[in-house]
Amino acid sequence: MAKLLTRRSVLTGLGYGAIIGGTAGLIFSPSFHDMVLSTGERLAYRSHRLIGRDALAPEFTEADLSPDFRTNGNTMPKSDDYQRHMDTGFADWKLKIDGLVAAPMEFSLAALKAMPARTQITRHDCVEGWSAIGKWTGAPLAALLSQVALLPSARFLVLHCADDFGGDAYYESIDLVDAFHPQTLLAYTMNDQPLSVGHGAPLRLRVERQLGYKQAKYVMRIEATATLAGTGLGKGGYWEDQIGYDWYAGI
Repeated sequence: MAKLLTRRSVLTGLGYGAIIGGTAGLIFSPSFHDMVLSTGERLAYRSHRLIGRDALAPEFTEADLSPDFRTNGNTMPKSDDYQRHMDTGFADWKLKIDGLVAAPMEFSLAALKAMPARTQITRHDCVEGWSAIGKWTGAPLAALLSQVALLPSARFLVLHCADDFGGDAYYESIDLVDAFHPQTLLAYTMNDQPLSVGHGAPLRLRVERQLGYKQAKYVMRIEATATLAGTGLGKGGYWEDQIGYDWYAGI
């Protein structure tokens, strides 16, 4: 049974308060809106940021877990590199974080699991009309960003993924407000089990206050950028570019 949405103010997560303050200009920047947001999106984005940018998505109990959690998007990346990692249990897989950072780094799966973790039970809402509740554990994205030290010019994170559609690699992006939100995780378990390949092994994004297509699977690299103009067709994500999904899919 769904629970009522409540708003709780939080200022947690490494550097979260500083990033929120530092993005005030971004939130209301006409150039940002012209670059990414459609006319209808702009009001939703501004309203969401003004009244709820630090609010938590509803969290549930284990009794609420869905008996069947469908997969979304691709379920088996075809790249030789991914297949090799899968065959070795992701033993030598590494997540790269680079772009507009002072200290580019690579993180093994073991290193991510050794970091302080967060567990949350949340609802995944798909743009296709279905929802499911799952339990996610992973490393808060804010903790990784604190290690690579974002440069002042960084405004977005682009997630480059191992899967593709017709040879076009999948990608998504979020801004720094969502990146530093306390519920934004790089999840490596679902329902207390390592992520299955269908659900994005070894690592997927959980950005809980946005629709399911923003929850990028098979994340291989995170690139800090000042603009989204050089990503795909410039709208910030694969589905945004291809069929016009909103870049800001807030719920």
